[in-house]
Amino acid sequence: MRIVDVDIIPIALSDPPLRNSWGVHEPVALRSIVRLTTDDGCVGWGETYGGEEILGKLQSAASIVLGQDPAQFNRTRILINNPGVFAAYETAMLDLLGKESGRPVCDVLGGKIRDAVDYSAYLFYKYEGDDEWGEAMSPEQLVVQAETFVERYGFQTLKLKGGVLPPVEEAETMLQLRNRFPDHELRIDPNAIWSVETSIRFAGWVEDLDLEYLEDPAPDLAGMAAVAQATPIPLSTNMVVTAFPHIAPAVEMDAVQVVLGDHHHWGGMLASLQLAKICETFRLGVSQHSNSHTGISLAAMTHWAAAAPNLIYASDTHYPWNEDDDIVAGAPLQFVNGAFPVPDGPGLGVEVDDDSLQAAHERYLQNKAAGRDDVSAMQERDPNWLPMRPRW
Repeated sequence: MRIVDVDIIPIALSDPPLRNSWGVHEPVALRSIVRLTTDDGCVGWGETYGGEEILGKLQSAASIVLGQDPAQFNRTRILINNPGVFAAYETAMLDLLGKESGRPVCDVLGGKIRDAVDYSAYLFYKYEGDDEWGEAMSPEQLVVQAETFVERYGFQTLKLKGGVLPPVEEAETMLQLRNRFPDHELRIDPNAIWSVETSIRFAGWVEDLDLEYLEDPAPDLAGMAAVAQATPIPLSTNMVVTAFPHIAPAVEMDAVQVVLGDHHHWGGMLASLQLAKICETFRLGVSQHSNSHTGISLAAMTHWAAAAPNLIYASDTHYPWNEDDDIVAGAPLQFVNGAFPVPDGPGLGVEVDDDSLQAAHERYLQNKAAGRDDVSAMQERDPNWLPMRPRW
């Protein structure tokens, strides 16, 4: 089996005005879809981030992938020499191998440990927009949003994207969430927008709420280490440990207790399994980071999570925010009691709907952007907005 055709298809998904420490989401979220076709007519799908920069790199790598045997991961990885670019191709190659063998990707990865993968509700402060969710710019409104997530999807873990309101108001939000959901796991991620001092104060305010973890409160390893020494709340990260060379200093400094992997930029699902094993060695927890994505990535995330024995934390997912524009057949994909069942069909277990793919591509062409720009989107609402760090 050889790859005889490589297609890179940029798409855009509708995105609500979700707030974060850097600004606000634009009306569309950009993604890049990889389609590989083999000489026997088999089609494999991959997905990664969108925007001109990654598109150019994916297109440059297409000539490397063309003609390759999809099973030759090591050769292709070395030739591409870019973890994020290789990851998108690896997903499509694993999809091909699964389809060729008639087995799901998790079996290609060594077999599944679990039949379903737990995911967390991803709560956002947000502005009123052209969507069903409404405004959520207060603790009370966030609780209502969380109630909808729990009722609709059954999530047992609630994650708040923080760094938006003054920290004391975000602490109040966490308190109200705990009061409303006494048995749910809670976590908050301010995206390193707080100073070390503010992070320590915040940790003190919420110490009695039994948070699952506090994600990236302060910038850089030194800042995280200082916070870790001052609170019993575990710290997690997808900002200061984002590549294998970062692990050793993080362990030496005891800066984090949970690493949030992401096969899109760690170099694929195989590399993510290596990450999970290293975390197990150093007694670090492991989970998954998320960005806006389609069902292709949801399936890929689920397959590698199913094959990772020590993934005991619920994975993050943006899928509910973008599910109406999903490109896979049968969308939106369904969570069951907050978990996504591991697809048991060949390969990723999902197929792309051609009409939905074309519609998403046309949406990209109509809203073409160089890349994600939360700052400019925020400045359209507030001309005085500045991306300051730390903000508090």
